[in-house]
Amino acid sequence: MASGDAHAATAFVRRFQARVLGMARSVVGDPDLAEEIAQEAFVRVWLRAAGYDPGRGPVAAWLLTITRNLAVDAARRRRRTEPDLLPWPLAPPASPLFDDGAGDGLAAALRALPPEQSRPIVLSAVYGLTAKEIAEWDGVPLGTVKTRIRLGLAKLRDKLG
Repeated sequence: MASGDAHAATAFVRRFQARVLGMARSVVGDPDLAEEIAQEAFVRVWLRAAGYDPGRGPVAAWLLTITRNLAVDAARRRRRTEPDLLPWPLAPPASPLFDDGAGDGLAAALRALPPEQSRPIVLSAVYGLTAKEIAEWDGVPLGTVKTRIRLGLAKLRDKLG
């Protein structure tokens, strides 16, 4: 492939296309965007094949690293250009939970939390999103969302008794 052999490039793409597409799809979640990312990854490999150093690792690792980096960049760009469907800071919806005096204390305590902790709490408790959905929404690992919720709830518990 480094010498410009089209047959070698075709064989390379056929060998790795499922793994590259799977990697891209696992990062961005959108099959159409994943296909674009996979195509761009193979183009980059084609253009940079002469620079591949087998001493640094297997070709599959090199290719999948390129794919992952492209997918992460695409996911970040998409998050920046998508309008927020939920306002932030999130306002609690009108409900009996927030209509009485106790609700005012809860709302104030939520506003006192760092946004990275209050946002997932409100998204899960008020809007009904799962931790997995919040992780996908915010583009962070599932464990990070769970930790933020746990720490935020502990702070709320301390503040509100």
